[in-house]
Parts: sequence; structure tokens; C-alpha cells
Amino acid sequence: MAEKVTVFISPVVANYVRPGTSVEQKQAAFSESRLMSATDRLTLLICLAKDAAPAIRNTAHSYLKEMPKAVIEEYLATTEPNPLVMRALSHFCANYPFPVSQPEGTAGTDENHTIDDSDEVASPKEDGVVKEESAAFQSKYNLARSMAIADKIKMALTGDKEWRSILIIDANKLISGSVMRNPRISEPEVLSIVKSGIQNDEVIRLICANREWIKNYSIRKALIENSRTPVRNALTYLGAMGEKDLASYAKSKNIPTVIAAMAKRLLLNKKR
Repeated sequence: MAEKVTVFISPVVANYVRPGTSVEQKQAAFSESRLMSATDRLTLLICLAKDAAPAIRNTAHSYLKEMPKAVIEEYLATTEPNPLVMRALSHFCANYPFPVSQPEGTAGTDENHTIDDSDEVASPKEDGVVKEESAAFQSKYNLARSMAIADKIKMALTGDKEWRSILIIDANKLISGSVMRNPRISEPEVLSIVKSGIQNDEVIRLICANREWIKNYSIRKALIENSRTPVRNALTYLGAMGEKDLASYAKSKNIPTVIAAMAKRLLLNKKR
């Protein structure tokens, strides 16, 4: 059995690869990657090269094959290049003269997220994000595929963070909705779900209906920025936003026009 290799993923990369990330967000990641550090840029593309969507995989492959020599050299100059990254680079960047001997062990820029050689990307957890053992996660994921709906609902209501990260993206809204009723779910985890760009109306509705979660400024902010949040709710949350965020929304083209207009109006009232 091949030795497992772990790559630590920074929060910047995690925004584009965590479970529940939409295809649109992943597509946007390709252009955003050009602004990242060499480590984040390569790690992101390697994650996306393992994506379930063929279009995302193929685009990631193309970006890796066309990787500028300067980016590769910047990465190789890091203290300890990761074996998984090195293998991917040697595969896609065939014309670059990589050293025969490759470093061993693990490396990374942040321990908040991980991926490993078994193609797993870590999922959100209670205190924001989590480093998961992919074997355990994969075992639960495979088990979930064969579970009856009633069993999934029960697990969604009682399961740990790994089960929640798996079941929150289930197509059955009874199952994904039950995750939000799990008493063990925390505010940082709710925030991660909203920021993931989840397209599940029922999940968003349940978050909006929870008064305790809505007291959290970061959750309100993430809901305003989530396209699935009902406009009436987003408009309500705007009233509690600070001037800096209102100014950002007033200029944003990524939120509905009515929300941007209201943000501009509120900002003008605050300055009077």
C-alpha cells in the first residue's frame, strides 16, 4: 500500500474546494489562482484536478500543463516541497527538469484543511475547519451512499462533523435540512456552510430562521452574499451591517441590484 501523503491547505484555497462549493465558484478559482502565492496556486489546481466534475478537472489539467516556469521555481524554493505536489507537477509539467530525488513527508502553509493522496479534501468542522483522516471520511462517505433515507436523516440529526459535512450536500432536502437541526452543529460550522455557496434553499431557510445564528455578524454577512438567501432576509440583515460592508455592497455587482441600492441608501443615512 502506498504511503499516505498529506498536503495542508490554506483558508484561501479551502474557500474553493470545501464540500458544497458550487461549480461557478470553482470556475472562478482559476482566474483567482493567478493572484495567489505559488504554494496556494499549485495546491488549488491539484485539488481541482481531482474534482468530480469533468469540466473542472480538465480545466485544472490545462492550467497545470501551462504553469509558468517562474511559479514552479518559486514553489521549489520553499522549505519543503510536498511529494504529492511534486508528483503532480512532474506529471503535468513534463518539460520542466524536476530533480530525480523528491522530498518526503508532509508540508504546507496552514493546518486548517488537508488533502491527501487518496483524493480527499477536508470538510468544515465545529471550530471553523478541520484536518480529517481521509480513510475515515471516505468510509463514512461510502457508507452514506448505501444508507436508506431514514437512516441518513437519523445520522444527520445525531452524527458528528464528518457526517454533517457529507449529508449537508445530499440532494434530499429532508436529509440536508436535518443537518441544520443537529444540536451539535456550531456557529463556525454554520458560517462555513453559508460561505461555501451552498445552493440548498431549505438549508438557507433554516439558517435564516434561527435567531441565535442570525445574531452572529459574520453569518449575517455571509447570508447577504449568498445568492440563495431570500431578498427580504438579506435586506433585513443590511440594517445591522457596518459602514465598510455597506460601502462594499453598494458597489458590488455580485448581489441583487435591490440589495446594492438599499446598502447605498443606508450608507448615505449613516453619513448624514
